[in-house]
Amino acid sequence: MYGADASAQLERDLLSSIQDGLRTKRPILVHVNADTTWLLQLPYPPGAPRPPNRSRFNILLDPWLKGSQSDVAAWFSSQWHTINSCVPSIAELNRVIYETEELEGGRYPGAKTTSCMEVPNRIDAVIVSHEFTDHCHKQTLHEIHPATPIIATNAGAGGAANLIKSWRYFDTVLETPPFSENVSNWHTTSSWPLPDWIGISRIVSASDVLNYHSAVLIAFRLNRVPSGEGQGLSQDAEAEAVIYTPHGISGPDLRCVKAANPPIRTLALLHGLHDIRISVKQLNLGAHNGLQAQRMCRAKYWIGTHDEIKHAGGFVKTVLHRKILTLKDALLAERKEKTEIKPADELIEMADVSFADLGSGESLILL
Repeated sequence: MYGADASAQLERDLLSSIQDGLRTKRPILVHVNADTTWLLQLPYPPGAPRPPNRSRFNILLDPWLKGSQSDVAAWFSSQWHTINSCVPSIAELNRVIYETEELEGGRYPGAKTTSCMEVPNRIDAVIVSHEFTDHCHKQTLHEIHPATPIIATNAGAGGAANLIKSWRYFDTVLETPPFSENVSNWHTTSSWPLPDWIGISRIVSASDVLNYHSAVLIAFRLNRVPSGEGQGLSQDAEAEAVIYTPHGISGPDLRCVKAANPPIRTLALLHGLHDIRISVKQLNLGAHNGLQAQRMCRAKYWIGTHDEIKHAGGFVKTVLHRKILTLKDALLAERKEKTEIKPADELIEMADVSFADLGSGESLILL
């Protein structure tokens, strides 16, 4: 449970970390809980239309702040966070975002807003990667303003988008469009209500029927390039991207990012380290797979996600097996299995990536 002092300290840490990042005019990635809820803050490019007094487009990924989550039924599977989220509510998250943006614009003196109810909504879009309730958490989602667009994945007749639509709460629920070698232009994934400099799509594996091991691709152009007359987006200019894959995606499935046209440079890969299985079925692909994914997309930052060891109950707890791995563990194991990999080659190959394991409330400036 939240103690007043602990909650206040987490909020102060979050406010401080975001403030540090705002000075850079670069994307900021905030770990809102210790598991897989993220806030991606993208600075509006020069000349891009923006709402009044706004400096960032804020995208919230898989929000689950507090309370339990259960799939099928509580007796089957239940989980709770072991580490408090850095804010206890969406209202508090909105307040922190609002205060930092006001400070960035020189409009806010720095005193805490007296009531969260006074704060306008600052979450511009929500991404839901899966229908499972640790990603699609109804209690948390219902704290978000209903006018906020939801971009959610679907798999056939089921999936997160259809589930969220059934609640009849949000005004706009969109299915995440595909991205592949056949659909390789990220501009086609930038449709209303997204601004033209952001595209959100999904990469899936043809061999994964449930699309469990998939990825969300968030592509963006932060430097607007003249395109004909006036300011706009050059159709062949390189974009940057964040690839979010909470359960992991096989390296070969990311070939489409390398083949993208116009080109995409992967800024950050969010892929966990822990190998999690139910019996022989692998749920979270872990660090060994992460190496392959990183080698394919060549991200500047590899950031761990979905590795929180949560309190668990129900039948699934009895058959769930977690192998806690580090990046070093994975590299050492690979070296033993593949004798042709020399330590020097291995170091060169991973030299360009910065690995980060962010705790609840910690942030990273994506330079």
